[in-house]
Parts: sequence; structure tokens; C-alpha cells
Amino acid sequence: MMLDLYLTLGSLGLIVGSAGNVSERTDGGMIITPSGGAPEGTVQNSLARITLDGTCLNEATPSSEWEMHAAIYRAFPDAGCIVHTHADACTALASLHEDLPPFHYMLLEFGGPNIRCAPYVTFGTPGLAAVAVEAMRDRSACLLANHGMILYARDPRHALTRTRLMEALCRQYLLARSAGTPKLLSDQELDAARERFKSYGPRPR
Repeated sequence: MMLDLYLTLGSLGLIVGSAGNVSERTDGGMIITPSGGAPEGTVQNSLARITLDGTCLNEATPSSEWEMHAAIYRAFPDAGCIVHTHADACTALASLHEDLPPFHYMLLEFGGPNIRCAPYVTFGTPGLAAVAVEAMRDRSACLLANHGMILYARDPRHALTRTRLMEALCRQYLLARSAGTPKLLSDQELDAARERFKSYGPRPR
């Protein structure tokens, strides 16, 4: 459930105050956390129901980032849930205007050998929505320069797992950078990891 995801992200410190938002796709639109809202104190009636063109279907005011969420839903049909946070490690790396490079094979979880950093654009604008979608081409996540991160998954449970993983990877990379220059994986090493992932995890019954 999307509200449970929002509350969990708050309890983990991945969303602090109003610095982040969550949405879930619905038929013809989405449910999204409220403008200026925070996990603590948010209840089901606080969530905004809107169409992908921004038409409100209830009395709640949607997050100022609703256009970025809507653009991602339009661009990626398999997106069922979106998380945007200003989590510490993701935001620190995004403030360097750098991609997260292939220092670890788990980056493949997001669709490719790196997580791109979209250029800085003012929050809550169509311009930010456009650069986020471009940075997420063939990926399910991106960094937002001087801002934070955004990702999508098929449902709230997987969105939580991916959010925690992305923050961990950014933190690990920054720790490695503080100790030296991380050695990046080659295309061949990534291809081998990608092949191994085909048989990774529980077998379907």
C-alpha cells in the first residue's frame, strides 16, 4: 500500500519532513502524497487523486512534483509506483553532478551499468520532469542534480527495496571515493553478472 511505503520511508529517514514524495498508478492517473506533506501525520484522506494531466479528483492538493511523476508514468508503462527522496547519499552524489558508475554489479537492478544524473532544473517544473525522463531512458532510476533521486518499480514493496538499495549503493560509492579511486567493472564483467542474474532468486513454483 502506498501510504505504508511513505510512512516506512519516513521511519527509515529516507524522507525527512516534506523532502520527498510517493505515488502509485491508478486507472487513468495516480494517487500521490500531498503538497508540503510529511510522512508523520499523513492519513489516507490526505492523499491526492489526480489524472496524468493534473486534474484533481478529490479535495487534496498534490505534491508540487506531480508533473515529474506523471511524465514517468507516461514514459514507462511498467511503472506502477514512484519514489522521490532527498536521501543523504543520493543527494550528496547528485550535488557533484555525477552519474553513479559501475563500481558494483547491483547497479544492474536499475536497468544498466550506471545511474545517470539529470541536470539541475527548478523543482516542480515541466523542465525537471523532462530531464528526469531522459535520464531514466533504459533505466528505472536517476539522480537529480542538487536535489535528490527518483525511481519507479512495479509496486510499493519493490519500490521500497529499490529505494533502500539505491541509497546504499550511493553511500558505498562515496565511501569508496573517500578512501581512493574505485575500480569500475568492465563491460565483460557486467555481462557475466547480468547472465548470472537470470538464475538468481527463488525458482517459480
